[in-house]
Order: sequence, then C-alpha cells, then structure tokens
Amino acid sequence: MPIHIKRGLFQCEIADHSAVLGISVRADMQQVRKQYLKITRLLHPDIRKLKDESEEKLADEILAKLVNPAYEELFKDQSRRSEHQLLLGQMGKRLAEEGKFPLVESQAARELSQAGANLDLVYQNSLKTVASEQYQQIDQVIDKIAQISELNLVYLMRKAGSLQPKTPAQVNTKVAPTGAVKSEKPPTRNSGKSKKTSPIDPCVSRAREYMDKNNFAQAILELRDALQLDPKSSHTHGLLGIAYLKQNQMGMAKVHVNKALQINPQEPMAVEGKQALDKLTQKDKTTTSSHSSQEKSSHKSGKGGIWGGLFGGKNK
Repeated sequence: MPIHIKRGLFQCEIADHSAVLGISVRADMQQVRKQYLKITRLLHPDIRKLKDESEEKLADEILAKLVNPAYEELFKDQSRRSEHQLLLGQMGKRLAEEGKFPLVESQAARELSQAGANLDLVYQNSLKTVASEQYQQIDQVIDKIAQISELNLVYLMRKAGSLQPKTPAQVNTKVAPTGAVKSEKPPTRNSGKSKKTSPIDPCVSRAREYMDKNNFAQAILELRDALQLDPKSSHTHGLLGIAYLKQNQMGMAKVHVNKALQINPQEPMAVEGKQALDKLTQKDKTTTSSHSSQEKSSHKSGKGGIWGGLFGGKNK
C-alpha cells in the first residue's frame, strides 16, 4: 500500500529523499552513505522493536519504498543526485518568487521561517534534533519525515533570498486547519502477505550489477556493507568469495566461501566458489609437481645438468 506524505516538499509533488534519510539538502555523498547504513541497521528485523505485525509491515514498506529509493537517488548515480539538488533549488526559488508560503505544521519549521542571519545554524540544529528521533519508533517515522521536509522547504525558500518573513501571520505560517493536510497513517493490514525485504537487498543488488560489469572492487565494498548489516548471510559471504576470487585474492575468497558453507552447506554461490577454489588448488599442485619433476630430471640427466658437467665425472 502506498505511503502518502503531504507536507513540506512532498506537497509540491517532490520526493524529498533528504528528509527520508534525515540529512541536509546539501549533504555530501559520505553523509548519505553513513546515514543510510545507520537507518538500515535500525530497521533490521533483529534490531528493531516492533509491537505487532502491522508495525513490522510498515517497517518493511518504509525501507523498500522510501529509504532504499532515497539512497539510490542520492548516492548511486551522481548525475541523478545533481539533478535532484538542482530541482530542489529551483522549487525553493519559484515558491519564494510567488510569495506563497506553503502551510507548515511543525513548530521547528515556523521558527526557521523567522530565523535571521543564523538561518543555516538554526536549520542544522533543528534538523539534527528531529533526525535523532526519526527511526526510533516505527509509528512516528512518517511524521518525522514530514517534519524534516517542512524544514527543508522553509530553508530552500529562505535561501532563495526573496522571502524574509517577520511574523508567522505575515507569511501565512499558521498551523493548517483540520483537514487541510492529510494526516499520515500507517498502511492498513490486508489479508495478503507481502514479500519481506531485507536491509541487505539493495547492497547485494548493487554488488551484482557491479559484478556484471566486471567492477569487482566496487562489488566487494557493497558486499562488505551488506555483511555489516547481516553478518550471517550465507549468500552474501558466497558472493563476496566469488568477487574476491575474480580479484585473484584467494585467501579472502577462501575465508568467505568457507564461512558461507558453514552457515549454509547448500548455498549455491559458496558451492560454486568452493569448486573454483578446488580446481585452482589442484592446478597449483599439478604445476608444482611438474616443476619438481623437471628439476629432478634435470639433475639426473647429464649427471646433474651443468653441475654434472663440471663435477659429474668419475673419480680417477
């Protein structure tokens, strides 16, 4: 069931990925990745504390429909990230020029609209406060995202320069009347069971894409991130073993292949990796044995090769 948010930038028909991740609209790539990993840990089934099945389903939907797409947009593709930030800036400028300040509900957003020269400081402090609580309780996540999106909207309009309100009444920042803004409610339960998502799915999916492009170094980074989220994933260990194998890092390949087989002896990727390692090991043994035989033959023929030619004569 779709998750509807009708506050902040969302009311302008813009998916506010920064609000979803709880980061500034000007956050860099490192901040995006760090926050994404933090959130996926909080949403991990073994960590999050949920009351019932409805909260469990909501957590899965938030991860699949909001968090993962936000990360894909802001981190995976640099060009898409740049386009998104440009879009946000243009939206803030357009709204400021129109002089129509959208309705905001949160006190933090109203206070930000009144900030003076310390606009950036107030924005960062308010954002940090809300983001620190954003994913602590699943039933409050949507509201926290909406609050941050309101902060983002006010900040962008203020940075555009043409809107500097003095009082809430002057800029129409009063709380929206009942019914003006739809309240966000968790999706209702339905009889059908949706497929559960795992926090590591995006990392593994990206790793496979990198491996298809023979970019095994980047695939290894993604798989290592996945193991931070779920150290007991046999599939991830097996896939990482294959990636290391492709990089000719036999020691690391063996470690992860064996770990995968220890967790699940039937893991296909680990079985494939084990077979490849066994072939390489057998090949090394054959090569070593061949070299050894050649050396022995060399020593015997000509009474020891060049040494035999010099010292191999019979004693007189």
